[in-house]
Amino acid sequence: MSLENMVSQFEKRAANASPIGGTIKFEVDGQGILIDGTGDTNTVAASNAEADCTISLTAEVLQKLRDGDINPMMAVMGGQIKISGDMGLAMKVQSLMG
Repeated sequence: MSLENMVSQFEKRAANASPIGGTIKFEVDGQGILIDGTGDTNTVAASNAEADCTISLTAEVLQKLRDGDINPMMAVMGGQIKISGDMGLAMKVQSLMG
């Protein structure tokens, strides 16, 4: 899955979700996707800027999350997803995946 494809998919979901109230960066195979929900809408960009919450995972795990093939909590507990920063924001990720 290309970075452009991942950004596009996040843009579609983020546009339909309420602003998350902070910034979340997904580090997918070393590439950053920043979701900024500090304004009236969520914006998505390919970026490695600092964020309030960083979620590190592989493209394969991201795809499984998106398709509902794995449980997010089990993926975190199993080490497939690493989260640092604001855990409250991490809990809002579900609204961006559904």
